[in-house]
Amino acid sequence: MGRRPARCYRYCKDKPYIKSRFCRGVPDPKIRIYDVGNRSADVDLFPLCVHLMSDEKEQISAECLEAARIVVNKFMSTQCGKDSFHMRIRAHPFHVLRINKMLSCAGADRLQTGMRHAFGKPIGLIARVRIGQILMSIRTREDYKAQAIEACRRAGYKIPGRQKICIAREWGFTKFSKEEYQLYKKQGRLVPEGAHATWRRAHGPLAKAGKNALLSYEIERKSVIVKNAKEKAAAEKAAAIKAAKEAAEAYQAALKKRNQG
Repeated sequence: MGRRPARCYRYCKDKPYIKSRFCRGVPDPKIRIYDVGNRSADVDLFPLCVHLMSDEKEQISAECLEAARIVVNKFMSTQCGKDSFHMRIRAHPFHVLRINKMLSCAGADRLQTGMRHAFGKPIGLIARVRIGQILMSIRTREDYKAQAIEACRRAGYKIPGRQKICIAREWGFTKFSKEEYQLYKKQGRLVPEGAHATWRRAHGPLAKAGKNALLSYEIERKSVIVKNAKEKAAAEKAAAIKAAKEAAEAYQAALKKRNQG
């Protein structure tokens, strides 16, 4: 008996049912590789990140995720090069599917009819996703923005339901925005960790902070960016008010000169 179509298990109806010592004999998921491309690329190399997000609360089979991974890997490798991107599948199939196997030959309805709500045996694995959950992410150079978007669009054809493609404000797979990342890198507070990066907080021994001790203890995350943005907005507002006052004074002086003449 072949596997049922994915439409039979598309919606999240029951509780999650995962593999455990009580649920044995579960087949392995079809997807075994979750990272493709240049996985060892430094975090500074790929600033752009494009996400494929789910727009439905549904269940996605491991076969769908594997098909999406293959199509993204092939498109990006041919268009950009295999070392010019890093794609990561963010949804993992843990929910176990079950099926109540019955005879399907001619006259099977006379032999067995089955019972309602039968428990069944495990046949596969799927991922339960929610609205707004990221299914896959691609980090690459800014030059390959169009190719990354097209790869996500093609991957959406392999996955049921609706999806959205969004361009992240963060730098690559990190949690920092591009402005924050460049600021912390300039300050020497970033700690590269492969595809990710953490930042040195303003806590801990002074010896560990080194030459940036005073700087790291005076500056906290986002404070400098927020402060600079407020100062810039205030300066622009003051300059606009000053220019308006000067224009009004010049206009009044011109009117007064014309009336006197």
